[in-house]
Amino acid sequence: MPLLSIIVPAFNEEEFLGALLGRVLATPLPEGLNREVVVVDDGSDDGSWEIASRFAKDYPGQVRAFRHEKNQGKGAAVRTGLQYVAGDYTVIQDADLEYDPRDYSKLLSPLLTGNADVVYGTRFAVGTERRVLYFWHSLANWFLTNTVNLFSDLNLTDVWTCYKMFRTSLIQSIPLRSDGFGFEPEVTIKLSQRQVHIYETPISYHGRTYEEGKKIGKWDAVIALLTVLRFAFLRDIYKESGPEILDTLSGAMRFNRWMADTIRPYVGHRVLEIGAGIGNLSRCLAPRRELYLASDIDEEHLARLRSRLSHRPNFRAVTCNLSHPPDFDDLENLVDTIVCLNVLEHVEDDRTGLLNMHRTLQSGGRAIILVPEGMSVYGELDRVLGHYRRYSEAELREKVLAAGFEIEALFGFNRPTRPGWWLNGRILRKRSFSRFQLAIFDHLVWLWKRIDGWLPWSPTSLIVVARKPR
Repeated sequence: MPLLSIIVPAFNEEEFLGALLGRVLATPLPEGLNREVVVVDDGSDDGSWEIASRFAKDYPGQVRAFRHEKNQGKGAAVRTGLQYVAGDYTVIQDADLEYDPRDYSKLLSPLLTGNADVVYGTRFAVGTERRVLYFWHSLANWFLTNTVNLFSDLNLTDVWTCYKMFRTSLIQSIPLRSDGFGFEPEVTIKLSQRQVHIYETPISYHGRTYEEGKKIGKWDAVIALLTVLRFAFLRDIYKESGPEILDTLSGAMRFNRWMADTIRPYVGHRVLEIGAGIGNLSRCLAPRRELYLASDIDEEHLARLRSRLSHRPNFRAVTCNLSHPPDFDDLENLVDTIVCLNVLEHVEDDRTGLLNMHRTLQSGGRAIILVPEGMSVYGELDRVLGHYRRYSEAELREKVLAAGFEIEALFGFNRPTRPGWWLNGRILRKRSFSRFQLAIFDHLVWLWKRIDGWLPWSPTSLIVVARKPR
């Protein structure tokens, strides 16, 4: 059953924590949804840890408690909680009773329908119940929220809301660096850079005064502003190098169009793109197709695909593993074109992958396959990207023919980047691309297209157009 994980960061909340956990456990959830509660005591020196431990003992399997030996801040507590959550969705719940768990259903609604990747609960929507408090505090919130909006190109009304609900796999894939309240602008800017679907929904708010225990202060506003400036100009949105490289390549729009234009004459009306990643090529090829299926095995890539191309009625994102034959059972004879760019080298048993493509195609259909050329330049970048091999023309030809295809065309592509790939991956052993280098390369694509066939060395990639016999 779907599971909602509730992270409760707590610091010296002895007076409120027990009541809060009782409300969280008693709050009705949408039918078919279970919950788990992960309490992170952030170095409290009152009775908060004892209360959290008692609930974990009284509700085994539902409540778990973890503790920091010393106070580190809300961001650190959330980061710890994310290591232990197991739910499909995760929400942050402050322990101070300012936020009402009965709003969980509102937050869940856009996630359960698939419209949103993240939902913020806004305290400033018209028509909701909220306690009237400090003017200068709300003015600072307005200023800081709009500063985040300025740098992230969003139109949120409440960045500093506690209630942020995420798809768990999404938030777990983002590196979070801030220990304190800087978590709020950091995560918002990084979500914007990931181009996910963010929704807001109105929530009730019962704020505390400082006399009643409110903890955020003036220095937190200064730190928040510095955090905004830090992460607005630092693209640090993936924990792993492979997705980071794909994200870097997504900025090379001219190069992606060059690749798409090269294969476009061979692309039909009903297309399956295997290993679409985050949609760098899908955006170029999907328009004007009768059907465009973009597949991947990474759930975050699939979510990004849906986010970027959901406006196209002919588009569907599907899970499909090139080395797993059952994934192709429902696709047999469904498409007239398979686009498989920079994927086959990731498959240990590439012969099985080619056979899966063959049976998926309609009679006379084409498989357009791009692979990296030449083991002589195999290096650290290949290892980071998970390449088992780079192909020679003879090896690629032999394997395609053995899978039952006829070869319509086989040619090299992109000679200009080969020296850079060899230098960065094999000599300098870099694990990612330089965004600056890629930007320069991308702006000169008009030149590379014209000289590609004239350069005297081997290409970076090989493209084969393989036809299934009629």
